[in-house]
Amino acid sequence: MNTPEIEELKHLVEERYGKKLSTTTDFDEFSLMLQRRHEIAVSSSTLKRLYGYVGDSHKPRVQTLDSLATYLKFKDYAEFVEWLKTSTRYNSSFFDAGQIVSSDLEHGECVEIGWSPNRVLRLEYLGDSTYRVIEAQNSKIQVDDKFVTGCFIKNSPLYLPYIERNGERTATFVAGRNGGLSIVRRIKVQ
Repeated sequence: MNTPEIEELKHLVEERYGKKLSTTTDFDEFSLMLQRRHEIAVSSSTLKRLYGYVGDSHKPRVQTLDSLATYLKFKDYAEFVEWLKTSTRYNSSFFDAGQIVSSDLEHGECVEIGWSPNRVLRLEYLGDSTYRVIEAQNSKIQVDDKFVTGCFIKNSPLYLPYIERNGERTATFVAGRNGGLSIVRRIKVQ
């Protein structure tokens, strides 16, 4: 079982290594590189368990976490966790976003959203955080589809639990996965 701190450690290890660890070969090569270049001993099988490549619900040993933290130039895992607590990279904060919040809209108002490459939707607000698509350009979302969302935030992806199409619900959908929404605005319907 991994904690958010362990997940971040894993992410930063991959970032420093410059490669995602996702195949047997990746784990073997990374383990060998740790041993040869950094004199850090973490077996390929231990890495596979840590990264969830093989099923294992045990908490990783402190020695493993210390070794990977050392690879990231920390004294040990405890120092890494302390750094996470104080690093501005990870602090929660308020930010000024170009956003539209559903609760700020009136029934019948229209919103336009867009994302790369050249996807644009015009939406009618139906109330209760529900939207109906009234125009769709170059998107998998179609006219008359409906979905529920609390807000649209510029430069952030839009995650939808489902799209209602012809009385049926689709699988989860993400718009603007790379780069987020580039257009978020209220529009006047004439």
